[in-house]
Amino acid sequence: MYKTILLSIDLNAESSWHRALPTALDLARVYKARLHVVAVVPNLGTALVGSFFPKDFEKEAMEAAKAELKKFEAGLPDDVDIMTHLAHGTIYEEIIHAADTFGADLIVMASHRPELKDYLLGPNAARVVRHAKQSVVVVRD
Repeated sequence: MYKTILLSIDLNAESSWHRALPTALDLARVYKARLHVVAVVPNLGTALVGSFFPKDFEKEAMEAAKAELKKFEAGLPDDVDIMTHLAHGTIYEEIIHAADTFGADLIVMASHRPELKDYLLGPNAARVVRHAKQSVVVVRD
C-alpha cells in the first residue's frame, strides 16, 4: 500500500520523533517502504526579523542542523531503507514539498496536544494535514 513514507522531525525536540519514529519504522517494515526522514530549519522570515540575528546566523544554523542530523542518522536501524534530508524554509511548506518531491504516499509526524493558541494559529501538523495530497498519520505524545 505504501512505497515511500516521509517522517518529519524537529532535531531540537525529541518529542517530534520519540513516538513518531517507531511508528514510521513499523510502517516501513510492514510495507517494505523507503523512509525519508526530513528535518526543517525554519527561515527567519522577514528582513526585519532577520536583522536581529548575526550576519551568518542562518548558515551556522544549517551547519549545526547538518551535524545533528548526522548524529540522529547514526542511531537509525539498518533493516529499513532510510534516507535523511535537511530543508530550510517554512516548516509545513517544506514538509509538503519534500513529500511531493520524494513521491511519498504517507507522511508521519508528531503533534502535541492542542492548546487554545493552536485553535487560532494552527500547528504545523494541522497545516500539513489540511494541505498535503498524501495521507498523514499524526502521532500524539
